[in-house]
Amino acid sequence: MTRIARVETFLVAPRWLFVRVETSSGIVGWGEATCEGRSETVRTAVEQLSELLVGRDALRIEDHWQVMTKGSFYRGGPILASAVSGLDQALWDIAGKRYGAPVHQLLGGPVRDRIRVYGWVGGDEPGEVRDQISAAVESGLTAVKMNASGRMSALASVAELDGVVRRVAAAREVLGDERDVAVDFHGRFTLATARRVAPLLDPYRPFFLEEPVVPENSHLIGEFVRSTTTPVSTGERLYSRQEFLPVLQAGIAVAQPDLSHAGGITEVRKIAALAEVYDAQLAPHCPLGPIALAACLQVGFATPNYLIQEQSIGIHYNLGAEVLDYCLDKTPLRFVDGYVERLTAPGLGIEIDEHAVRAADKRGHAWRSPTWRHLDGSYAEW
Repeated sequence: MTRIARVETFLVAPRWLFVRVETSSGIVGWGEATCEGRSETVRTAVEQLSELLVGRDALRIEDHWQVMTKGSFYRGGPILASAVSGLDQALWDIAGKRYGAPVHQLLGGPVRDRIRVYGWVGGDEPGEVRDQISAAVESGLTAVKMNASGRMSALASVAELDGVVRRVAAAREVLGDERDVAVDFHGRFTLATARRVAPLLDPYRPFFLEEPVVPENSHLIGEFVRSTTTPVSTGERLYSRQEFLPVLQAGIAVAQPDLSHAGGITEVRKIAALAEVYDAQLAPHCPLGPIALAACLQVGFATPNYLIQEQSIGIHYNLGAEVLDYCLDKTPLRFVDGYVERLTAPGLGIEIDEHAVRAADKRGHAWRSPTWRHLDGSYAEW
């Protein structure tokens, strides 16, 4: 039996929490339990959950997931779900290494040999947008995502609306008709403003419009879906099938669970199957580290309705460390012509530089989410 012998956590720059699970036979699995701005809290949750795992068979992944998520009275939420996610990823990594196969093979085998990826671009002014997208295109990306705006009024002014349009128009100008731009509302818009903006963006044919309302207002997203012909996406702050069900019923086209927030590989596979019932695609949220990205890709290689994968290589807020810095071999996660080729090594398919991780944990990090308000003083997403 491959018993779990030890669970460790590592708080590493720029803002990530890695989980290391070691078995009695010496197999080591890695996961990522990052919850941006709350990783110290998640670290404690991982330590508590590890009490349920140590001494037990590492290969009983579904059983462990059920116990961790449903075995206690208080359930769900971003902290617990992130802790479960990191442990779940690590257990799948162990299983793959134990059987000598990549995780996607254990999930039923590959349905594709490469996955399209996109990157986030910044820029407050159209000229900055053009420069950043030009750099992304030069790096090989065929798709990007940008914020629709910065801070907004609850009911946007004409100038604010025009600012959104100018930025997206600048993106389309650089990308042409052969590449895609997704526009992230980031929960910064009220429903009224989001509905007003959407038709103004129609001429620029966005790939999708992301998170038009904050997750606690998911009951309103159907009204937004009905107001536009552009595909609508959401899900980075939804943590279970139960939370995805109403937005899928409301008609979103793209589900965006985060593998480090939504229960790991085990739950996201089920979210993907649920999305398929509603003719929706999967495009997991992942502005995180190499382990989270590898876990996403493993799901993607085995999931029919997988659209595209977010990744944060080179993103501006990776200060102090880059995505590939913790990988011994950087080749598997590099993209060529906008795609990542199928990972073939056992487990998650990457090899973590444990020495670098332990050294980074000694330095630690204290990354915090910025606090935002609408221009009228009410609270908004960041």
